Amino acid sequence: MKKCLSVLLVLGLGCIARAEEAATPKAIGANKPNIIFILSDDLGVDILSCFGSDQYKTPNLDALAAGGMKFTHTYAAPLCGPSRALIMTGRYAFRTGAVNQDKTSGFTPQQETMMPKILKESGYVSASIGKWGQLPLMPSDFGFDEYLTFKGSGIFWNTQPKGKEYTLNGKQVELKDKEYVPDLMHKLIVDFITRNQDKPFYLYYSMSHIHGDILPTPDSKEGATAKELYADNIVYHDKLVGQLIAELEKLKLREKTLIVYVGDNGTAKGGAELSTVGGRKIDGSKGSMLEGGSLVPMIVNWPGTTPAGKVCADMIDFSDYVPTFAAAAGAKLPENVIIDGQSFLPQIKGQKGTPREWAYVQLARMWYVRDMNWKLNEKGELYDMSGAPFEEKLVPADSTDPVAVAERAKLKAALDKLNPAGGILDDGDGTGRHGNKSEKKKDKKVKKSKDETGEPSSE
Repeated sequence: MKKCLSVLLVLGLGCIARAEEAATPKAIGANKPNIIFILSDDLGVDILSCFGSDQYKTPNLDALAAGGMKFTHTYAAPLCGPSRALIMTGRYAFRTGAVNQDKTSGFTPQQETMMPKILKESGYVSASIGKWGQLPLMPSDFGFDEYLTFKGSGIFWNTQPKGKEYTLNGKQVELKDKEYVPDLMHKLIVDFITRNQDKPFYLYYSMSHIHGDILPTPDSKEGATAKELYADNIVYHDKLVGQLIAELEKLKLREKTLIVYVGDNGTAKGGAELSTVGGRKIDGSKGSMLEGGSLVPMIVNWPGTTPAGKVCADMIDFSDYVPTFAAAAGAKLPENVIIDGQSFLPQIKGQKGTPREWAYVQLARMWYVRDMNWKLNEKGELYDMSGAPFEEKLVPADSTDPVAVAERAKLKAALDKLNPAGGILDDGDGTGRHGNKSEKKKDKKVKKSKDETGEPSSE
């Protein structure tokens, strides 16, 4: 009898121990993939050699694509602030207010739930390394456990006005002479994944490259021309991706890690003027509502899960990352809120999935829905996109072509259902780059008063 009681006691304690273990973050996150999201800056489809660039060679990204999957119809917002808000919330700009570069800083953690908070409930530890852009507050306010960020975009050396210091987990750190920010970011990333290799992690790697200023890299030759420096920055950013992959292999984390690489918007105008694909220029560039403003290269690589060497032509827009990563992590999406994104995890796994019928793109009070061959904008203009990304043809408003008529009706129904005009509207200069000037003056006045008195002005 005593022996039976002892066995029961041991079994009972074992069950309690297992229950306690199951409640720990490590147990919650067991067998979940690490997620690394690499976001390059101002890099469109005309830059990577694996997407057909005539001018540049990107061997590490080419290898990532060869071992994984290329997505050829991925659409960002045309500028970095709105596109990053889309990535992090999975919600269109007319819902969050991120309709221009200034208004992306307007929402709060109480209003919008970002990616790291969603994944944390599923046992993930997270880090945001690099540009935080026009997003509000600091990464930690939205759930990131660790972060490095800096003022502005395209920060590389302390010789730049905004490059004198950076913020590391809430502390201001002086950027040393000859310290290259992209290398510093890489060093912190390696430290983060090494420390967290035994638990699932989410890394938001927001690169400085290839946003201006276009400055010499540590590998640049003295006296290099502006054109050579631009190419140097592309090569160096490719090198950094290769170094990250090497670290994951060294830690034996490759098969446990889902990597998504993508550009945040189309190539900036100066770079777009230098770049071609198959001898032709992409139609439009960063900040434009033409194809080149939003069409970006995306590569997904997850060894053993993503089939190698495949190309997926399904429509993807930047709201899709939240539901996709949540599905991969087994995490719940925020309740009582509209998530515009649609998971493409099945496609990542080589399955058909349920592809979205169209992608939605917005900047300021300009927007459009775009399917595989047609585009309809806020003015009711229909475009034949069969020649994209090199050209888009305006269809006459009175066209009786049955295919064009049917497409107009379908895309109009999609826009009517979204109703962007009924959401938060842009109050800026119409370009998507600037917000309301009177509001900005008011904010500066309040800030000046607070700086002088320690309290905000009552005006």
